[in-house]
Amino acid sequence: MSKQKPSIPKGTRDFGPKVVSKRNYLINTIRATFEKFGFLPLETPTMENLSVLTGKYGDEGDQLIFKVLNSGDYVSKVKTDIANTPSQQLTPQIAEKGLRYDLTVPFARYVVMNRNEISFPFRRYQMQPVWRADRPQKGRYREFMQCDADVVGTKSLICEAEIIMMMNEILQNLGIEGYQIKINSRKILSGLATYLGHKGEEGKLCVAIDKLDKIGTDGVFKELEQLGYNSSQLDSLSPILELSDTNTNKIKSLEQTFAGNKEALEGLAEVSQILQYVEAMSGNLTTVDFDPSLARGLSYYTGAIFEIKILDGSMGSISGGGRYDNLTGVFGLPDVSGVGFSLGIDRMYDVMEARDLFPTEVATTTQVLFTNFGSDEEAFAIKQLALLRKAEISSEIYPTSAKLKKQMTYANNLNIPFVVLIGSDETANNSLTVKDMEAGTQESMTIDALIKNLTK
Repeated sequence: MSKQKPSIPKGTRDFGPKVVSKRNYLINTIRATFEKFGFLPLETPTMENLSVLTGKYGDEGDQLIFKVLNSGDYVSKVKTDIANTPSQQLTPQIAEKGLRYDLTVPFARYVVMNRNEISFPFRRYQMQPVWRADRPQKGRYREFMQCDADVVGTKSLICEAEIIMMMNEILQNLGIEGYQIKINSRKILSGLATYLGHKGEEGKLCVAIDKLDKIGTDGVFKELEQLGYNSSQLDSLSPILELSDTNTNKIKSLEQTFAGNKEALEGLAEVSQILQYVEAMSGNLTTVDFDPSLARGLSYYTGAIFEIKILDGSMGSISGGGRYDNLTGVFGLPDVSGVGFSLGIDRMYDVMEARDLFPTEVATTTQVLFTNFGSDEEAFAIKQLALLRKAEISSEIYPTSAKLKKQMTYANNLNIPFVVLIGSDETANNSLTVKDMEAGTQESMTIDALIKNLTK
């Protein structure tokens, strides 16, 4: 029997200890900001019923949901000819569950199922992996971590302002510069569809405009032509997509363009109010760009929408979100408005790694390594090791007796900052020889002195 070469599915990755340590630093930094703003932790199952997931992400999104085959002999239960049955008709017969596509829809489902126990407005954050059957490429994976923060049960635009505040604070705490928080409103886009003579067709318009960065203006216009947009309508769209000025002036300009267009004007007023709230909170508005071409494709957004763009073009958006007024309604709980955003951990990691923004000590867990040169030295080291751990100092002993070079190489490879050398002199004098691996110096001290130095 030939040996099978191990592999993992495309679009998934293993994470070694150093990478996990950096990811934990990233996640913990984000968590600290979420909790500072009063958000509570939540987790939902890996799998959801397909009835929960489908119809919430638009046609393109529904196609990217990973389906989970039913247990048992599912084929025998199929009532149609499999070979001649379209996949869309076959799927409901062989798969009732799917891997979660995002964290927002499961959150809405949770809110509906637990509405009697929840105190509204309900602020929650969630950090879990999601899955999308997308084509893997740089910065785009089939399995990736999302960090969401949402508020449901209020329509107050203070929540949108707080999202901008949190976005700025998280990126500032991580040392990420050269980014832009883009904001728009689905109400403006809906009004835009009406302005262009395609009232009620904002969904298709958003899907096309959402591809602006990928296929350019010409590519977007070709898609819109196929949807029935004529040259005159596209000429009217061009200056709106290309609008460039201060946020205030762009809003004023569009107020004139959309005069009499109730929905667009309402969206503009909301964006203006959000920016005023951020200013009142002493927030940073220099990173915020009102962009009327921003059109996130998810179909459940109804108000303000957000994205964070990296300005050097090295990465697509690293965060997105928006207001959704009707999401819980499909689960039987109408009139519960919500707003939230999601941070792409994997993309943020790639940005930080490329810019060398992770602190060097992040990948270090062990602070002290005790050497092992024999049974007497080992017995002495184990007692000292117990005292360090009792003092909450991360430490370990090299598990077997080995040459000094091998043990020091181990410490270097793991970036362990201190090595305690224990030989016959140390055991006889009840002392420690502590080597500072970065400075290359070493000195003799007691265990109490070492603990004192490391806990300063």
